[in-house]
Amino acid sequence: MKVNGQAHHSIWMKEGETDRVYIIDQRPLPHEFKVLSLRTVEDCARAIKEMWVRGAPLIGATAAFGMYLATQAVERQNHSIAADVDAYYQRAAKILLKTRPTAVNLQWALKKQLHIIKQAVAVLETEQQYALRTALSIHAGDIATNHSIGKYGLDILKAISEKKKGDTIHILTHCNAGWLATVDYGTATAPIYLAHQAGIKVHVWVDETRPRNQGARITAWELGQEGIPHTVIADNVGGHLMQQGMVDICIVGTDRTTYKGDVANKIGTYLKALAAKDNGVPFYVALPSSTIDWEIANGKDIPIEQRSAEEVTHIQGLDKHGVLTQVRLTPANSKAVNYGFDVTPAHLVSGLITERGVCAASEEGIRQLFRPV
Repeated sequence: MKVNGQAHHSIWMKEGETDRVYIIDQRPLPHEFKVLSLRTVEDCARAIKEMWVRGAPLIGATAAFGMYLATQAVERQNHSIAADVDAYYQRAAKILLKTRPTAVNLQWALKKQLHIIKQAVAVLETEQQYALRTALSIHAGDIATNHSIGKYGLDILKAISEKKKGDTIHILTHCNAGWLATVDYGTATAPIYLAHQAGIKVHVWVDETRPRNQGARITAWELGQEGIPHTVIADNVGGHLMQQGMVDICIVGTDRTTYKGDVANKIGTYLKALAAKDNGVPFYVALPSSTIDWEIANGKDIPIEQRSAEEVTHIQGLDKHGVLTQVRLTPANSKAVNYGFDVTPAHLVSGLITERGVCAASEEGIRQLFRPV
């Protein structure tokens, strides 16, 4: 997608540079566009934990490149293939795994890399080559997957457009499930981008998404870069808009989906789903199959990340001098709690938009498209 008219991915390598990967630092957006380089496992872990990068697919891709950078470290230290090297890779994976407990893509990418790196021994090829190939495959696969999600979601938007006789479709989304949460296109935003490119009139209601304001900061910035009409709203406005008939469809993303269709997404998603159900508004979840957790049936068993209370008590923005500043919102002696996600039960979900099609949010629906991995 575009930044100032130029095509970008959220994570990439430059030709001829094999010792680092580049990311867009999402923390200062939308006020500053900043690119950082990651050179070690620790760099990648910090980027994930401190949300330089965020979004389940992008977290997975960053972890995959982190494991590749781990093989670089082994190469630099001239280790031979031995048990201590295997233990090093296991430690590297654990460093990355503990950064964000809710997003299942993280586990998926690490498991894939550890399996591939082990295979390198048997075929007398270096782990470095295998790990790089796998990271690049995950990178390219995410782009293709999200574009496919966009095509299936586009069919839903086309049907709404036809029903409205070409009038603007009003879409409500929550948090950022855009291209900056993936390698490109996004999940929930992919159908919106493709609809816009196809000439379908769309307008997006963008939840601010407290406490980190990923909607107000990042989704709004993304949509603006693509010239898509949008309006930022406070999180609590969505229900009112639905009551007034001002929302045609809700599309959100997910960090983890149980094999029975329960969805863990950014805190506040559940409330939007309840409002949508009460007002007869379709509520769709867009996801790559890598976010399906085949080991969890009930959403209540999904680990919910608790983040720093400072994200609730403080907020970041530009001061009157145009300087990026953090200020406190709450009394100094008031406690705060910061749950990062909530779970939307499957019965509130109209359908899952995946890279293989749209299915019911149920075990039967999911198994019609995918097999356990």
